[in-house]
Amino acid sequence: MPRRHHVALDMLESLLAYAHIVAILSLVVFLTSEAALCRTEWMNAAVVRRLAKIDFVYMLTALAVLATGLARTVWGIKGFGWYWSQPLLHLKFTLFVVIGLLSIKPTLMFARWRKTVDANGTLPPESEVKQARKWVMIEAHLLILIPLAATMLARGIWTR
Repeated sequence: MPRRHHVALDMLESLLAYAHIVAILSLVVFLTSEAALCRTEWMNAAVVRRLAKIDFVYMLTALAVLATGLARTVWGIKGFGWYWSQPLLHLKFTLFVVIGLLSIKPTLMFARWRKTVDANGTLPPESEVKQARKWVMIEAHLLILIPLAATMLARGIWTR
C-alpha cells in the first residue's frame, strides 16, 4: 500500500478519535455541571432553569458520543466487524445505554421543575432535589467505568 494511503487512514483514524474524545469530554463537563448545581442549598429559579438547559446540552453531547463512537466503528482502521465482535465494546455500549436510561428520571424532573418555576415560581421540594442528584451521581459513577473498558480494549485486553 502506498505511504500516502497510510497517511490518509492515519489522519482519518486520528480525526475520528479526536471527535470522540471531544464529545466524551463535553459530556463529562455537562454531567458534572448537573451534579454541581443539583443541590438543595443552591436551588433557586435561575438554577432550575439552568439545570434544564444543561440537561438538554448533556443529551446533545450523549448523542455526539454515540455518533462519533459509531463513526469510529464504521470508518476506523479496525473496522466494524472487529469492534462489534469485542466483549469490551459491548460492555462500553451497555454502560452507555444504562446511563442514558438512568438519565431519563432527572431529565423529567428538571423539565417539570422548570415548568413549575415558570408557572408560579415554586421551587422543587428538597426531597426531589436530593433524589435527582442521587440519579445524576449514579450516572457519573457508572460513567467512570467506560474509560477503563476503552483503555483495555485499545490495548487488546480480552479481545478476540
